[in-house]
Amino acid sequence: MEELLLPEEVRDAERAMELARIWVSDNRPTFVVSGNLWDNPATWGLLLVDFMKHVSTAYAEQGRDAREVMDEIQDAFIAELNNPTS
Repeated sequence: MEELLLPEEVRDAERAMELARIWVSDNRPTFVVSGNLWDNPATWGLLLVDFMKHVSTAYAEQGRDAREVMDEIQDAFIAELNNPTS
């Protein structure tokens, strides 16, 4: 299994908590969400937008346009909300 490295800013933080892990195994996503949830569930929306930005930046580092990647992710997100595949 391939694991990502723990970021330095997390290792050096006085206080940090892991919120979620995501894997793809046998072409299926698997999620584990911590029981440490925010009082306001809308905070997850902010986190998801930040995650989208990080993903689009990763694609930009491989030559894609970050704004186009964000648009593609948003389109897929809305489509999945409106017509779930699973």
